[in-house]
Amino acid sequence: MEFMGYVREDGKVGVRNHVLILPTCACASETCRIVTSQVKGCVNIINQVGCAEVKGNEDITQRVLKGFASNANVFGVVVIGLGCENHSHKSVKASIQAVTNKPVVSFGIQEEGGTVKTIEKAVKAAREMAEQASMQVRVSVPISKLMMGIECGGSDATSGLAANPAVGFLSDQLVDMGASTIMSETPEFIGAEHILAKRGATPAIHDQIIQICKDFETHLAGVGQDLRTGQPTPGNKDGGLSTIEEKSLGCIYKGGTRPVVEVLAYADTPTKQGAIIMDTPGYDIASVTAMIAGGCQVIAFTTGRGTPTGHALAPVIKITGNHGTFEMMQDNMDCDVSGIISGETTIDDAGKYLFDELMTVVNGKLTKAETYGFSDICIDRICRFI
Repeated sequence: MEFMGYVREDGKVGVRNHVLILPTCACASETCRIVTSQVKGCVNIINQVGCAEVKGNEDITQRVLKGFASNANVFGVVVIGLGCENHSHKSVKASIQAVTNKPVVSFGIQEEGGTVKTIEKAVKAAREMAEQASMQVRVSVPISKLMMGIECGGSDATSGLAANPAVGFLSDQLVDMGASTIMSETPEFIGAEHILAKRGATPAIHDQIIQICKDFETHLAGVGQDLRTGQPTPGNKDGGLSTIEEKSLGCIYKGGTRPVVEVLAYADTPTKQGAIIMDTPGYDIASVTAMIAGGCQVIAFTTGRGTPTGHALAPVIKITGNHGTFEMMQDNMDCDVSGIISGETTIDDAGKYLFDELMTVVNGKLTKAETYGFSDICIDRICRFI
């Protein structure tokens, strides 16, 4: 099985061909937004952090920025910094160049003499890079080059009964073909982690799955918080989910049934291929951020209540098992698998339908979120103040 992708010099394959305008810190985000608006083919992210961080948070931020830049969907990167933040534009550029050989240039707003002068230089550099990117064409590549992130948000009772099992079937299909999938959101394993851990390919991986759940609850307890005050969410409860265990039992379905070959830290890059778990918070946007930083070129996102979430770098395919949600939010939903609930289709057939849709998206079809230019970014924090 093959798909049409953009082959990078480092051997990775993109399903999109963006030039990324990357802010090192919050103070450079607006300048990056303006540069992006001036050059077709460019995308930017809004970085709300990047300075005055404790070391642990600083490390996470830099891992995410480096991961975004090295994602295969990015052709090249224009880095813009302010000049007095923890990591300068030059150091961020160097960290990117240490892991990829794609084009990277950088500018500092204070060094260049202000916003207007920085924009002038960055636009010129971005335009040249976009011209180079436009010369690259899609070629046929093996599906083993694909890595799909798996996410759920705004879950209801149909998520665990329809959308998540269908995506689980899709995940198994991809893994059997040699591709990789990543499932995240550690808090949404809790209550079902003993079931998920049985999929560990080794005893060590089994124990890692149990441990990341334990560590998350221990961390919250250390700051006087209880996970169950936020899980399930009010929307989950309105949608028919009564307990965290019920939500988790539905959540883990979306990861399929194949052996888990690796457990990753937040935004880390996989070293193995197959079914993978990433240790992330329960906030879907923070999890999508991490999986794309880890290298996912596309996200399968299930939602019972509905969400408009999208990302600048990777297509986010919105899948619902709730027909009412699909009808009400046609502006945002890409796929309807509610036939599983009504008995009109099977989980296997719905999974095959999702596979076909995935292939059209990775081959170039825009998702609903992409057509709007949605870009939701959230970087997790080690320190959560109360």
